[in-house]
Parts: sequence; structure tokens; C-alpha cells
Amino acid sequence: MARKIQGGLIAFIFFISLPLLAQKEENALSLSLEECILKTVKNNLGLAVEIITPEIADISVSLANEKFMPALTFNYNKQDTSSASYSFLDASETVSTLQDNYSVQISQLIPTGGDFSISLYSNMTDTNRRFQSINPRYGSTLRFTFSQPLLKDFGFKMNRREIIVAQNNRDISEKNFTKTLEDTIYIAENAYWNLVYSIENLKVRRQSLKLARELLEKNKAEIEAGTLPPIEILSAEADVATREADILEAEAMVKNNEDLIKIIMNLPAEVENAEAMRIDPTDSPSVAIKELSLEEALLVAMKNRPDLQATMLDLRNKELNFSYARNQLFPDLRLQASYWSPGISGDQILYEGGNALTGNIIGKIPGGSSDALKDAFNFKYKNWSVGLTLSYPLNNILSRASYTQARLNLDQTKLRLKNQEQQIFLEIKTAVRTVQTNHQRSKAYKVARELAQKKLEAEEEKFKVGLSTNYFILQYQRDLANAQIMELKAVVDYNISLAHLKRVQGIGLKKQNITWIIEKAGKIDSL
Repeated sequence: MARKIQGGLIAFIFFISLPLLAQKEENALSLSLEECILKTVKNNLGLAVEIITPEIADISVSLANEKFMPALTFNYNKQDTSSASYSFLDASETVSTLQDNYSVQISQLIPTGGDFSISLYSNMTDTNRRFQSINPRYGSTLRFTFSQPLLKDFGFKMNRREIIVAQNNRDISEKNFTKTLEDTIYIAENAYWNLVYSIENLKVRRQSLKLARELLEKNKAEIEAGTLPPIEILSAEADVATREADILEAEAMVKNNEDLIKIIMNLPAEVENAEAMRIDPTDSPSVAIKELSLEEALLVAMKNRPDLQATMLDLRNKELNFSYARNQLFPDLRLQASYWSPGISGDQILYEGGNALTGNIIGKIPGGSSDALKDAFNFKYKNWSVGLTLSYPLNNILSRASYTQARLNLDQTKLRLKNQEQQIFLEIKTAVRTVQTNHQRSKAYKVARELAQKKLEAEEEKFKVGLSTNYFILQYQRDLANAQIMELKAVVDYNISLAHLKRVQGIGLKKQNITWIIEKAGKIDSL
């Protein structure tokens, strides 16, 4: 079934991503955030590994269901024996007996813990012993047998335990796969926005260097004209060198983030010469405010967190195992009932005077094996039995140890669930606060950037009329560049914090429109 998921994902994303390979340049790949996430889901090797786990768990469910498949048994035995005669009642010298035995049985375990079987047993005996009334003799017996535990191992839940546990484990593996998808989407989104930030940071650094170089050229011209002392050029040159170093650091950051996003998307699996390709993000970070409520965000997380749902499923398993261990403390009281119909036929031997002791055979009335089968299936001879069996093994102390172990495992899982709920509350509270803080930071840094721009413009006007110096111009240029970078960082942090909030709420798949792809593949129905 996991292959269906992979096929559904690949088939859908392949057609979606055909136009995504459009490039602005031969060595540049234009990439939106949605395209980045889709490529990651399609190509990520970690997901390719995890997608097999639900398939393995699904096979375990099939294996557990085989417990209630009927069993068909055949048996055949042929025996030819010879022994010395030790009585004048036997044959004169050697006693020879030929026996054929065969049987067929079909048995079925029923959900209440009992088992039901139908069997047909047939045999043929041919001997040279004296005084036989029927020889060869054919026998057939049709038997119905039912056995049902009344205390230990009684009930639907006890006898379907392996199936229920396997189904829960399959659901747990699906939730874990969903959690892996959520984490992978967040990693891709985080890498995308960091790449956007590093590219924009490089642009700001280059613009800052351009302003410093323009000021340097202007200073050189004024020094040559004699309107500016030569000492003024030193500060401009120092600032140009510093900003060139900043650009080298910014360029390295872009390359590092490009390499990271290529690895996350496993781009070499899709594009040749991916190492030399430049990534060109087409989406810009949003600054739109999101209305957030801590209570609502917490309710969404409690409903959608896949890891929390996995723990709840594990708790069901522990509760079932505890019930089973408690059931094993009961004595084994078993109801047994049987109904059978025998049939006998063969060659009937006629003795003189009707007395077999005379040993004088005067004739035979032939009979076949089919006559015995007819008697058995016609229920000519009806037999039945009903009984109760009670057993209580002395080593039942081991079951008490299992009971104690199951109870402790249940208590441990309950505590783990409670601790997980507390951790989720803390994560949601922190994530909501981070989103709100980053949005306020972006607004504050926007104001700071606008003021830094106005201060630089005012200082440039003063510089034109000789009321300012290079030092103040360079300082205000640096202030503007830093303000632009801080505003950009706050906006990117805001978008990353929104992605993190979706992740801790467990709704990243829904927000990125990936859920229906997986549902269409027929695997995860509860995302």
C-alpha cells in the first residue's frame, strides 16, 4: 500500500512540477515555496525510507487476520503387520493384519475464543484371524466438535487482540509517517526562507558597497579639485574594504543555503549538473498579520498532532494488553461438546449354524466401504457428549508477573501522554508568542529602516552644502544597511515562525495542500 502512496505522490507531483523547471537563465532554477515543498516530498530520501514502514505494518495486520482462517488437515496411514500365532483362536501359524486409515478435518477458530471442527475418519481392516464376523471391515465416523473457554481466553476482544494491536501499530506507523512529512515540510520551508534572506542580505550589502564606492569616487574628485583635504579619503576607503568583506560573507551564506536546499530537495536526482545550478526563489516573505488565539491553536494541536495521536493509539494497545494479562489470571474453564455418527460395513462372514466358534464358513455377504460412509452421513447411529474441564496451572504466578508488567506499561504510557500534552501546550504557547513577537519586530524594524533612510537623505543634503562630513555619511549608510537587514530578518523570522506554528499544530500538510494527494493514494485518511 505504501507503494501506492509513493506512486500517487510521484504521479501527481510529476505533472504539477513540469512547468517548475522553467529557468530565468541556463544555470538558474526559479523556485517558489510550494514548488520547493513538492520537490522535497517527491525526492527526499528520508521520506522514501519512512514510506515503507506503513506497508510493513499493513502486512502485519494481514498476518494477524490469518489467525481466523480455517485449517484443513489430511491424514493417511497404511499398515501391514505380521506376528506369530500364540493361541489356537488366532490363525494357525502367522497372524497377518492389513490396515488403511485416512481422515480429513476442517477446523475454525471463532472470535469468542472457541474452536469448531468437522472431521471424517475412515479405516479398513483385513486380517486372517479366526472367528471374525466381518472381514474385511470398513469403518467411517463423521464427528462435530466444539470447544469454548468460559473464563480465560473468553471474548471477542481477547481473541482479536493481535489483530487490534496490529491495526493500531499500522495506524501508529502512519502517524509517524505524517509526523515525518510535517517535519520535512518545515525543514524545506525554513531552508527556503533562509535562502531568501541570504539573497536579500547580499543585495543590501552590494547596495551598501555601491554607496560607499560612489562616496569614495566623489571624495577623490573633490580632493583633486582641492575642495576636500586628502585625509577624508581614508575613512571612505576603509569603509569600502569593510563592506567588500561583508559581501564575501554574504555570498558564502547564499552558497551554503543553496547547497542545503538542494540536499533537502535531493535536486541531483531530478536535474543534471545540480551542483552548479543557482536557486532563484520567486516568493517573498509575507508580513500579513495572522489572528491568533492560544486556546484555538491549542485545540487545533490536540486534534491534529500526529505524534499525540500515535501516543493515544499506543495507550489503546497498552490498555488491551492489560486487559489480556488480567484475563490470563482466570482459571481455564472450558465447555466441550461433540456429536458423531459412526458407520460400519464389510464382508459379513456366515458360519455353520450361525456359530462362529465352529470355524466352518459357509458363505459371505459382500459389503463395501460406501455403506459405512452412508451410515455415517445418514446419522444412523447418533452419539453425543458434553463436558466441562477446569484447569488452574501452578505456574500461574508467571501470569501475575505479566499482569504486573502490563499494568506498569499502561501507567507509564498514561504518564507519557500527560507529559506530551504539557509539552505541546508549552510548544504552542511559545510558538504563538514567537509569531506575535516577530510580527511586532517586523513593524518596529520597518519604522527604524524608514527613519534611517530619512536620516541618510538629510545628512546627504547637509553634506552637499558642506555642513557634514564623510564620517557621518558613512555611518548613516551603515545604519541604513543594518536597518534593512534587521527588517528583512524580522520578516523572514515571522514567516518561519508561522511555519513552525503549523508544524507544532500538526497542520502543515493541510496548509500546503499535500493532504489530498496522500488521501488519493489511499493511505492516510485522518490527516
